[in-house]
Amino acid sequence: MDLPNACLCCLFLSILGGLTIGLEIISSGPTSIEKASGESVKLEFMFSLGPEDSGPLDIEWSLLSSDNQKEDKVVILYSGDRAYEDYYAPLKGRVHFNSPDPKNGDASINLSGLKSSDSGTYQCKVKKAPGIRSRKMLLIVMVKPSKPRCYAEGVTQEGKDIVLRCTSNEGTKPIQYSWEKTSNGKVLPASGVIDPVGGTINVRNASASASGTYRCTATNRVGTEDCILYLNVTPPPNTAGIVAGAIIAVLLILIIIAVILFCCCRARHRKKYEKEICNEIREDVPPPKSRVSTARSFTVGSQRSSLGSMSPSNLHEYALKPQYDKIPSSEEDRPPSRPPLPPPTAPKRAGPSLNRMGAIPVMIPAQNRDGSIV
Repeated sequence: MDLPNACLCCLFLSILGGLTIGLEIISSGPTSIEKASGESVKLEFMFSLGPEDSGPLDIEWSLLSSDNQKEDKVVILYSGDRAYEDYYAPLKGRVHFNSPDPKNGDASINLSGLKSSDSGTYQCKVKKAPGIRSRKMLLIVMVKPSKPRCYAEGVTQEGKDIVLRCTSNEGTKPIQYSWEKTSNGKVLPASGVIDPVGGTINVRNASASASGTYRCTATNRVGTEDCILYLNVTPPPNTAGIVAGAIIAVLLILIIIAVILFCCCRARHRKKYEKEICNEIREDVPPPKSRVSTARSFTVGSQRSSLGSMSPSNLHEYALKPQYDKIPSSEEDRPPSRPPLPPPTAPKRAGPSLNRMGAIPVMIPAQNRDGSIV
């Protein structure tokens, strides 16, 4: 290279170096920050300006996209001596400049109420013509473990295998679990096998000494939470007594059902029998004789015979006698009945003559006075 060209290159580099020496970053904070959700964080960016930086000051904070095909999200902006803090909707109201006047060399921002979605790479770019400087910082928002749930799996009896389990539904991985016994000597069962990742204690062939109060603690890099479990290991139940009690209970139930069915059947049979007795008609007892009709016929007949034999002069006296209007009330008051007339008999003929005429001998049954056949 000849001398004129070398001089030109040196002059160009000196000019370029002079342009970029004015704006400098003086921050020395970490470029990777871990915070728990709900906390606040300060993303630091301190700079200094030189006399050569005479252009307008522009400060831009953006959240870089993990996908190169997507655009970066502008979070907050300072331009024309004015701050614009509502650029990014998810951080609206939660991001502010640390200094009310960033021109003094403090372009840091504060983020409050952190969420797991706020995690990412943030870039701050400061422009003051002709100087330009930028810095990237990684923010990791971690969620501390949620309140774990402690419970026992399996039958809590002596001689059985029992699993004590502790689980936390929320929290940034990895989460470590630890167990401790807070009662009865504060010693974990000798047969217990602890899994710090799964959060379990497998107690084999449990005994009564395993009973007590246990505490499980879930821990990650930003916080801890714990839960309490009370374990009561009971002796095995009396199987023979349970079987005997079940048999007695079944027998009692069957007896009660049988008594109820017997009472229902008996009540039903009794109602049916009473209904048949009420509706039964006895045919062997004849109906009572009507005495009134007999008395009336006797009275009417006697009156007719009396009236027929009376003269007109005696009718008045007969009407005044009340005893002839009375109906006999008993058999003693009735007049004696006339004897029944014998049946008409045919003129007797000699036996030989009836036989010659073709007659057949017939026996006539005897009758009482009231007309009944003897």
